[in-house]
Amino acid sequence: MTKAISMVQTPSRKLTLEEFLKLPETKPASEYIDGKIAQKPTPEARHSRLQSKLVSTVNEVTEGNRIAYAFPELRCTFGGRSIIPDMTILRWEHIEFDQNGEPIDDVLISPDWAIEILSPEQSSNRVTGNILHCLTCGCQLGWLLDPDDRSVIVFQPHQQPQLVQNKDHLIGLPEIELNLTAEQVFNWLKM
Repeated sequence: MTKAISMVQTPSRKLTLEEFLKLPETKPASEYIDGKIAQKPTPEARHSRLQSKLVSTVNEVTEGNRIAYAFPELRCTFGGRSIIPDMTILRWEHIEFDQNGEPIDDVLISPDWAIEILSPEQSSNRVTGNILHCLTCGCQLGWLLDPDDRSVIVFQPHQQPQLVQNKDHLIGLPEIELNLTAEQVFNWLKM
């Protein structure tokens, strides 16, 4: 004779942003979106290569003149979310510094420019949702790079997204003098 087992499932309550921020950091990092925790995928070689080349290219043009700074994997908490874009670019005047001239760890504003690099196992809608959230909260520019089809979707506030491929020029922030095409960016994958 078998015994029927009754399982009661209680709905899990949503975690608050404050509760999430008190949790220990995970590896890979986790993001807080609409009361839920979503772990980012572990970056792979192509992702890391594009990220490092973009960070160094932007910082080469911006850091010396204190125009902006590109941070890889920087947690930004704003507008009820805590996300970690693959690359966060902050205008210099938006970077908070302590009394020693070092950047403060907690970034509580939207990036001025958010860049995401799509990983194969990542949801393009979730990543796009994060970029759109950034734009809603004051971000001026978002890029979503897709290494598999060598394209970039460029997001700007109150404008239709643009698909950039091949020799099309990428739009950057006006004060950051980059002259890059999609082809140039994806050619960085060849080492």
